[in-house]
Amino acid sequence: MTVGAASAATFGDAAALRELVGAEPLVSEWLTVDQASVDRFAEATGDHQWIHVDPERARRESPFGGPVAHGFLTLSLIPALLGKTVALRQRMGVNYGLNRVRFTSPVPVGSSLRAKFAVDSVSEVDDAGVQVVWNVTLERQGSERPVCVAEFITRHYF
Repeated sequence: MTVGAASAATFGDAAALRELVGAEPLVSEWLTVDQASVDRFAEATGDHQWIHVDPERARRESPFGGPVAHGFLTLSLIPALLGKTVALRQRMGVNYGLNRVRFTSPVPVGSSLRAKFAVDSVSEVDDAGVQVVWNVTLERQGSERPVCVAEFITRHYF
């Protein structure tokens, strides 16, 4: 996978994150999903379905006209894209969970993707932390339909 040069917006405390509620989404750089990345994901997860890892068969038999990335590979890009889009001066941050995940369109191998991150809410949690609910839309370059939408929940400790 290749990623364009990122210029992350930096936030130093929970108050700065709260200011993002209702603001315009933060947009990541484009990232290209290549066959080597799909193959590594298949190895890591054991998901070797031919629509992902057999380009010749996928071109012949798949309704997509070629190999496509795993939906869960697409989903797994969200934390990395967030990290390249938002820099937090924090002691620690953790992925807390996901809600309402939908894979709305396939990702053909070779596609470039980007994410839009809109802050839905910021709430206090134990130990001086905050929980952030991000509304995430993953887009494929050249397509009007998103490839994945999800609520991504993170916790941050400043």
